[in-house]
Amino acid sequence: MQRLGQRRRDLLGLDHAKLNGCRTGCAHGDQANHRSGRADDHRFSWSTLRGVPAELFCYALALRTRFRGITERQGMIWRGAAGWAEWSPFLDYAGAELVPWLRAADEAAERGWPAPLRTEIPVNSTVPAVGPQDAYAIAQSAGCRSAKVKVAERSQSLVEDAARIAAVRDALGPSGKIRIDANGAWSVAEALDAIAQLAQFDLEYVEQPCATVEELADLRRRLARAGLNVPIAADESIRRVKDPYQVAAQEAADIAVLKVQPLGGVRACLQIAKRIGLPVVVSSALETSIGIRAGLALAAALPELPYACGLNTVALLKADLVTEPLLAVDGVISLRDLVVEESAIDRHRPNHQVEKFWQARLVQTRELAGG
Repeated sequence: MQRLGQRRRDLLGLDHAKLNGCRTGCAHGDQANHRSGRADDHRFSWSTLRGVPAELFCYALALRTRFRGITERQGMIWRGAAGWAEWSPFLDYAGAELVPWLRAADEAAERGWPAPLRTEIPVNSTVPAVGPQDAYAIAQSAGCRSAKVKVAERSQSLVEDAARIAAVRDALGPSGKIRIDANGAWSVAEALDAIAQLAQFDLEYVEQPCATVEELADLRRRLARAGLNVPIAADESIRRVKDPYQVAAQEAADIAVLKVQPLGGVRACLQIAKRIGLPVVVSSALETSIGIRAGLALAAALPELPYACGLNTVALLKADLVTEPLLAVDGVISLRDLVVEESAIDRHRPNHQVEKFWQARLVQTRELAGG
């Protein structure tokens, strides 16, 4: 145990050269491009550390605009027997909350995903909390007939939210679908007032208007009494609670938003979709195309897909790690294999301190997961 502990301490000080390994090849496709190690690769094997992958790379990608309070997306990718995986839990996740994200990555790397029922996935554009002109340009240029608009941003007003949504409505026209996402920022009273004012834009649904399951249930009752027929979707109240089925048990939502990484993988999400008894929207956790491919695998395997999916978020990144990023064409993303680009991994390597942080985070999470 003392020797293993020393090995763990040693690896936290590794420089990037010692992590070099095979960096190109198809994700969940042809494995023939996998390069064998060479003497000058300086390959370090993590496999002795209870399941920590042998080929491991950190990334840091700038966002086009601030989103979820961040301007840079960080994470790790690695390659297993089934293909490439991404592990990129948000920094506000900690401890046991990180374990499902790791299970999702392990599934992608070692098991792959269930057979698809469809090969084209309809998606929405995502409009950050930007001004009306930028919101219009994003919604119009995306080529999607659905848009998710961020609202309730700290320091912004409901008037600003309404102006942003109005611009998106102008961009999409009367037949386009608009959903809004408050990320749990409103109280029940604030949500009721906001929805009453924003319902004029013919909202498809409101995602996570309040923080807790109990608040969502209360809001739905108040909306019904007020005659406001606006569906409520639950996101954080499914992925950040011990019991994801409480939203259904308490009649707190009309729609379940499922995200592969925080919920433990494609198969785990399929089980939730089967048991929760609500229509499902598959959404991203702001991943690279490697992580988005797992979300597409879930969307492709669901028996029914009644809503456009929130999987077009690679458009929010300034760059990607694959040769052909997974972006919507005419509102659809087609299932396909990915080719991870070696030069992109090199270009978007974070600084040494960030690498050490992510290495330590992974080792700690692997220990919590039981190795």
